Amino acid sequence: MIGRIRRRGGSERGNATVEFALVTPLLLALALGVLQLALVLHVRTTLTAAAAEGARAAALAGSDPTAGERRARALLAGNIAGEVVDSITVQRQRHGSALLLAVRIDARLPLLGMLGPTGMVVEGHAVQEQA
Repeated sequence: MIGRIRRRGGSERGNATVEFALVTPLLLALALGVLQLALVLHVRTTLTAAAAEGARAAALAGSDPTAGERRARALLAGNIAGEVVDSITVQRQRHGSALLLAVRIDARLPLLGMLGPTGMVVEGHAVQEQA
């Protein structure tokens, strides 16, 4: 009796193809999402480092604010983060009795798809050195 049990569903041939067709778009979307997140985090980290380094360069004794912008642009040159920069501005700010230099970088995000935010703003600050 055990040897004579038949399956009701029939043959399972072709199921792998159907399962592959159903799972592949989900895996592809997940992989693209992870790639997008990695790209955005890389760009944000690179822009933040360039803004902080630009602020330090502008805050040196005897330096001017344009030195900060030049330093930030030099760090971003040839990098994917440099291609998405819209503007770099350097401003002097007062924080209590300290004079700060702030480098602000406005950029657009490199999106793989059409979802998500499209702009990013990062800032770097440094205390102005006294001559």
